[in-house]
Amino acid sequence: MMPKVSKEQVGILTSEQIRAARAALGLTTQVIAASTEIGLATIKRYEATSGVPKSRKGYLVQLKAYFEAHGIEFIGTPDDRPGIRVDTPRR
Repeated sequence: MMPKVSKEQVGILTSEQIRAARAALGLTTQVIAASTEIGLATIKRYEATSGVPKSRKGYLVQLKAYFEAHGIEFIGTPDDRPGIRVDTPRR
């Protein structure tokens, strides 16, 4: 079950951020699709584009929430140095 995200928490993700977040977690597109219940073809389409992927149905919100729940922080904006930061566990 995906955590609920308010509209204030929603940021726009770029395709580059999606690819980087998935790579940082070492996950396949198949695992992301199964975990988020977003179609595999949709995730592949998001990753194949450049910039902010066209999206409906709140899928970018779901992806953002999923990655954030796994320690990924999205930084920048689509127009100003978009990227990710990986949260490391505190000891």
